Amino acid sequence: MLKKINILLFVFLLVGNCSVLAQQSNVELANQYFNTGDFDKAIVYYEKYYQQDPYGSFGNYLKCFLELKDFEGAEKLIKKQQKKFSGDVSLRIELGSLYELMGDSAKADKAYADVIKNLPVDVNQIIQTGNAFNQRQLYKFSQQTYLQGRKILKGTYPFSFELADAYAQDGKGTEMLTEYIDAIEFNASYMPSVQTLLQSKIINDLSGNVADQLRQILLRKIQKNPNSSTFSELLYWLFLQEKDFESAFIQAKSLDKRLGEDGDRLIALGRACVSNGEYETGINCFQTILEKGKESMNYINARIELINAVNTKIITNGGFTPAELMKLDLDYQTAITDLGKSAATANLIQSYAHLKAFYIHDTQSAIDLLNELLEFPNLSNQFKAECKLELGDIYVFDEQVWDAALLYGQVDKDFKNDAIGREAKFRNARLSYYLGEFDWAKDQLKVLKAATSQLISNDALQLGLIITDNTNMDTTIDALLMYSRADLLDFQHKDSLALITLDSLLKQFPEHSLTDEVLFKKAGIYKMKGNYTMSAQLMQEVVDKFPDDVLGDDAMYQLACMYEDQLNDKEKAKTIFEAFLSKYPGSLFVVDARKHFRSLRGDKL
Repeated sequence: MLKKINILLFVFLLVGNCSVLAQQSNVELANQYFNTGDFDKAIVYYEKYYQQDPYGSFGNYLKCFLELKDFEGAEKLIKKQQKKFSGDVSLRIELGSLYELMGDSAKADKAYADVIKNLPVDVNQIIQTGNAFNQRQLYKFSQQTYLQGRKILKGTYPFSFELADAYAQDGKGTEMLTEYIDAIEFNASYMPSVQTLLQSKIINDLSGNVADQLRQILLRKIQKNPNSSTFSELLYWLFLQEKDFESAFIQAKSLDKRLGEDGDRLIALGRACVSNGEYETGINCFQTILEKGKESMNYINARIELINAVNTKIITNGGFTPAELMKLDLDYQTAITDLGKSAATANLIQSYAHLKAFYIHDTQSAIDLLNELLEFPNLSNQFKAECKLELGDIYVFDEQVWDAALLYGQVDKDFKNDAIGREAKFRNARLSYYLGEFDWAKDQLKVLKAATSQLISNDALQLGLIITDNTNMDTTIDALLMYSRADLLDFQHKDSLALITLDSLLKQFPEHSLTDEVLFKKAGIYKMKGNYTMSAQLMQEVVDKFPDDVLGDDAMYQLACMYEDQLNDKEKAKTIFEAFLSKYPGSLFVVDARKHFRSLRGDKL
């Protein structure tokens, strides 16, 4: 008896194994013929495979019928699959797609309408249905699905994000943006998600239409909901994305008053304006806070930021007069006297020391200010390190290079794994470069690059490239020695000597690889001296002769800005900005360039 049972068991296992092997064979042969486009043969094996695994085989099995234009067979297969998986909504959509393929659009629309009419009261299934329509590029029906879902769920979930995506794929920009705004209206906590999505849309929209449409929608929402700050907040955010700081300032003033922020937003906006070169708007931000009076908790901050903004404006634009520097010097003295010397005014004193050394050329007063500052109580170690770096720069300016190297080294040692420590190492490497010690500088820059996963500054990367490109050649390093000497003279604001050195370099080494760097540096020096015509000529030379080198986009952008701001040739500036956007679409300056171009073109920003 036991022997018979064993024999039967063996036979059963043998049959089962044969069945598995047959299934594997069917799958392999079906896929092989399918991949080679032999659908007649593939369909034979998919039919056998379907009997064993209707779910896994269905997709390719159906494609075989479609490739062979056997629509009747395809319809029978879909209906057979529907009987096996009655809850799969995508099969009803698949049937509608088949009817559309057969040219029976009325029958297809009816199939789609039946799907939407019979939607279950279930968020996930509604989303799955909408996705199924989207996958087949049936965006009209996916939109109807979500709108019907919104209706049957009676507003408990709005499907705004899903609808926005369907509208986006269908090219309906205004409807997409409206849904994003409605999502925030439904739930204010959606704001960060909506901002992330909108930011992506704005960045990838070179025409600027998305931002324009969004602005109009928000303005209408604000008019209809004057007591709500939600849409005003988003409009303020939009102005920042567009770097439309003037409009952002108007909006910030309104929000500051409505929400009782006492200047917090205006301080942040003012700093952003100054860092983006929008000095007048930044100054207006700080002056608005000062108008609140000394009782404002941001009064001291605003006073400090205001004078620093004026400082940055004068120095950055170049062409400043001795009278402007004297007035700025007096403004600093008055502010420090009024506010006192303390940790609260430490930033003001630090920037005053920089002005004293680099522009008024009173290095000893600057050194005394910073040494006094380092003795203040309650200063963070980070800020003290920043003061040491500033002090080191002043020593370089004053040709006390060993004292500078000592200070840089201290900060590097004390903040080994921090950003300020890496900055200190870079400044020491730059000092070695100034002194012609290129191998040492190059080694330090290599260590700096390898020691951190974060990107080092553009200055460090550019310096490393200059040294590497001009010390790995078979020629001498005499040209690099002259350039580094001119670089140091420029740092020390010895403009005339720097220009003489750069001219000598061009004369002794015509067509050297440093030529674009030399022209660009000369342009910067002339701009700082207020000779904008000469600066523009040199920038134009970089643009014409070295358009594809690393400084090409920088030179072209600065050239356009000079024609707009200093040379007051708006038409020329517009032409250059337009050419810039076409030639350098991936440049870091492209957002600013687009804004300038649209403003010069007369667009309503």
